[in-house]
Amino acid sequence: MQAKDLQRLVTTPMPFGKYQGRLIADLPGQYLNWFAREGFPNSDLGRLLELMHEIDHNGLSDLLTPLRNS
Repeated sequence: MQAKDLQRLVTTPMPFGKYQGRLIADLPGQYLNWFAREGFPNSDLGRLLELMHEIDHNGLSDLLTPLRNS
């Protein structure tokens, strides 16, 4: 994980699926859990989804709040 990855979570929209257009940082936990069970895409997007899953799963989503304002 790099600092730029955290910034990308609050600026990158989900490009497909049920939550298309929603920021990765705003994806529901159950959707992230589904990816964790089924497998994250083997791409940069998959890496960001996996990072967001870890943040959400560990209750650390508030760490992204200051980045939303920058």
